[in-house]
Amino acid sequence: MKLPNNYGSISKLSGNRRRPYVVRKEGRIIGYTASREEGLALLAQYNTNPWDVDRAKITLGGLFDLWKEKKAPKLGKANQDSLRAAFKHCSALWNRPYKEIKAFEMQDTIDGCGRSYATQGAIKNLWTHLDKFALELDIITRCYSDLLTSTAAPPTSRTVFTPGEVQTLWEHAGEPWVDTVLIFVYSGWRISELLALTPEDVDLEAGTMKGGTKTAAGKNRVIPIHSKIRPLVEVRLAEGGPRLICYEGKPVPVTTYRLFWRDIMKRLKMSHVPHECRHTFETRLDSAGGNRRCIDLLMGHVSKDTGNRVYNHKTLAELQATVELLTI
Repeated sequence: MKLPNNYGSISKLSGNRRRPYVVRKEGRIIGYTASREEGLALLAQYNTNPWDVDRAKITLGGLFDLWKEKKAPKLGKANQDSLRAAFKHCSALWNRPYKEIKAFEMQDTIDGCGRSYATQGAIKNLWTHLDKFALELDIITRCYSDLLTSTAAPPTSRTVFTPGEVQTLWEHAGEPWVDTVLIFVYSGWRISELLALTPEDVDLEAGTMKGGTKTAAGKNRVIPIHSKIRPLVEVRLAEGGPRLICYEGKPVPVTTYRLFWRDIMKRLKMSHVPHECRHTFETRLDSAGGNRRCIDLLMGHVSKDTGNRVYNHKTLAELQATVELLTI
């Protein structure tokens, strides 16, 4: 396909290269890509809003600002926030030309942050994003971020709610906030996702809730309302607040909800964190023989089975049938 005049060009270099396509505009190399399609996307982006990069002098701060403008908007909000927070730990290198920053200096920002494995992982992830962007702009020729390490996540100690504990929750469903635990257990929402649901996200006629925030696969996912929790959802909707779950007519911050949660766990002599409701939902569906693709859709996970991920489109009726496998 011939490109318009003065639009730019894409050509393939010889040899075995990771990014064999070179993208040019007016004789100037904009970057290198792995495929012609990526090259067209890069050229379109450049023509829409050209960036002027001095490859030898652009600093970490300058590259980060350009990355925020060109690349960050394609990421989820939570991921963007995490990477912006991680950059604070790299500020000592702000004025350093990016191409002069070595692997050991990147590693020092991770080792010296004095934070948990999660923050260390976010810093490592940021360097990976910046390296890929710098490579695309031909600022660097290799990614030092490939050499970085961070503290591994500790082994998970999540435990599911037992059938007896779920029964106990039902016996106390009329007590303050216990209904929300049951909604969690029968829907698999993350705590932030459930607390963000608005009345408009709940369709009682269709019998569904729609929400999700963390990943591309998890955003705007549809969760059928299990028949056992429908009355609980209806009561919450009848309160007429700005969210499905409100406190004194206002949205409930996660920190506030955790206080209510601790009180419930203490009263009912249980020891769980909110995320274990989600773990319980997935585990119980799997134990009940639920279709793996349906479970992945309900959880907002990307299916590990490529065939399932690409070809298997589940209907709402199938998702409803999967949710109703939870009989306790």
